[in-house]
Amino acid sequence: MGNLPYAVRTTFPLLFMLVPALGALLSCRRRGPGRSAAEIWQRWWAVGALGVGSLWITISFLALPKGMADTIGFATSPFQFELAFANLGLAVLGFRGAWASPRERLTSGLAAAAFLWGAAIGHVHQWFAHGDHAAGNTGGILANDVLIPAVMIALAARDVRRARSGLGDGARPAA
Repeated sequence: MGNLPYAVRTTFPLLFMLVPALGALLSCRRRGPGRSAAEIWQRWWAVGALGVGSLWITISFLALPKGMADTIGFATSPFQFELAFANLGLAVLGFRGAWASPRERLTSGLAAAAFLWGAAIGHVHQWFAHGDHAAGNTGGILANDVLIPAVMIALAARDVRRARSGLGDGARPAA
């Protein structure tokens, strides 16, 4: 990992948001009647951004602990094993999003936020308190930690509100 240019290492995590966004856009163009765009976005985002992204982090921490420690700007630590399995939990929540209801996806987004927003606070602290500008501490991973749960929560909350108001999939209220 250390041989790749800094710009590639710091922006690579953005692929875990870009690919699902492109997939959702293309799927929305071909969607059939009765499928809401919000639902399509939620499923792509849950599986692609949270599921695949977290699984990648899991595998990276387990298979390349030294490389991941270098990428973050930390020394290798047994704590990386715990991070791997915390990310595996997020991956399971993300993959569950393929079949989950909006309420379940909202819960997954909230669970992801609990971990990832805490990680984001840690990244920012390390950045300002210790000058840690390592590729895995700032840049793409910081954007992922903030945006992935935020988008999941926003999309799912919208669908939960629509379901409560009886609008369903794109129905309009009676005039």
